[in-house]
Amino acid sequence: MGTSQLNTVDKVEIISLEDNYIDLTASDNSDVVTRAMPLKGNEFSNSILAEHGFSAIVKTTTGNKTRTMILDFGLSEDVAVRNAEALSFDLAQVEAAALSHGHIDHFGGMIKAGETIGKKDLELAVHPSVFRSNRFLSVGSGFKITMPTPNESQIQKAGFRIVKTRDPYPLLDGDVLFLGEIARTTSFEQGMPNAFFELDGEELPDALEDDTGIVMHLAGKGLIVLSGCAHSGIVNTVKYAKDLLGFSKVHAVMGGFHLGGPMFEPIIGETVQAIKEINPEYVIPTHCTGRKAIQTFEREMPEAFILNMAGTTLTFSA
Repeated sequence: MGTSQLNTVDKVEIISLEDNYIDLTASDNSDVVTRAMPLKGNEFSNSILAEHGFSAIVKTTTGNKTRTMILDFGLSEDVAVRNAEALSFDLAQVEAAALSHGHIDHFGGMIKAGETIGKKDLELAVHPSVFRSNRFLSVGSGFKITMPTPNESQIQKAGFRIVKTRDPYPLLDGDVLFLGEIARTTSFEQGMPNAFFELDGEELPDALEDDTGIVMHLAGKGLIVLSGCAHSGIVNTVKYAKDLLGFSKVHAVMGGFHLGGPMFEPIIGETVQAIKEINPEYVIPTHCTGRKAIQTFEREMPEAFILNMAGTTLTFSA
């Protein structure tokens, strides 16, 4: 494909409207990290909510022109919108959208967000399997956790124009690339073995082929890869972006890496080692990465590691 299919930008800002963690006393701002302030005026009364979900605003700037999109919408109906308001971020700035995969901790707040953005034809990039129905998680002893399915007509009514694509798809006129279906090449990233769906009365393994991410190209620094949950594997996701674009340098890897819990903790070591070999300037595990994996990244890659929070703005400049 080549980097000609992805614009080079001067700055990328990622605002986490929703993530699993918040600490309003962190006080660790830097050139890259800006934490949410708990203040209204000078009063300690501004709250940022954290929950098991993810939503991020992505802003790209080239020269004096800034473009804005949203990736994912969190779990609860209103948390991403509520946090945007607490951050004084006007969602009407959003010009495009993408959904990383069809799990409710990423689409739960989509309808409220679409209504708040207030546009009639907002491009929303998704893999077609986002709308797979009858998904469930098998958690042993015959117990199933059913997974809701996004409602296409409600999404369209909320102002989105759905673009279904398995192929890479440019957003914001090429400032951002929606990766589409991720090639799975590592030996250790095996998807979500407890994920299934029912089709014509038969229970089938759910490969979650809709799981994807987005990528930006920061001038002089390299690729910035942002995933939702990385059910495809965060290493697979980064490798796919690099191979797709013919680009070796990665500036930042961010997103849910889905390494939490006993099913996924055994591959923490191999994942961390592979990311170390990719050698990004920054690694920012979010959402479903899991406490043990986050601590391992912090220990093994202390210079690159950033602890993300709901309400945090990350600024990557050329």
